Amino acid sequence: MVVFSLVISTIIGVPLGVLLVITRPNHIKPNKWLFYSLNTIINIVRSLPFIILIVAIIPFTEMIVGSAIGIRGAIVPLIVYTAPYIARLTETALLEVDFGVIEAYLAMGASRMQIVFRVLIREARSGILLCLTIALISLIGATAMAGAVGAGGLGDLALRYGYQQWDLPVMMVTVVILIFMVQLIQSLGNWAAKKLKKNT
Repeated sequence: MVVFSLVISTIIGVPLGVLLVITRPNHIKPNKWLFYSLNTIINIVRSLPFIILIVAIIPFTEMIVGSAIGIRGAIVPLIVYTAPYIARLTETALLEVDFGVIEAYLAMGASRMQIVFRVLIREARSGILLCLTIALISLIGATAMAGAVGAGGLGDLALRYGYQQWDLPVMMVTVVILIFMVQLIQSLGNWAAKKLKKNT
């Protein structure tokens, strides 16, 4: 559930982040209408708590996967929740690229696509990897809440046994496992980003 949601969210979120950067005023492909539309939609989706989002998009989830419960019913809200988050984080990472470098490539006759892939993404890849690490941690937290719609996993275990039956040991073990997972993922993400930065 986590891996599938992260892959699809990344496929959607990273290009959205690139669009947010290149379409903003005074960038390589300014488009005020597209920039402000994307910016507004992303802000609206990101402002919704995940548990509310699950309920709000039930008709859309049923239309896409045929069910609003179980793992299939949780994956669509997870993607809708995570993709804008990745887009915003990617935008932040890309904006850290020195615009002077972009201007230099433009002066040498580089196309916009070359700027995107050879300059923006290449220069920001370490930051993008850290962004994906943060998004993965957020996604794990969201999948824990997805237990509310019977999606299984740690969230379902904590809800069904820890909360509903008030089994404190189960609840504590779930929390410890989540903390361990988050620490491990963050450490691996930091290490990979540092290694990638050295190779840039």
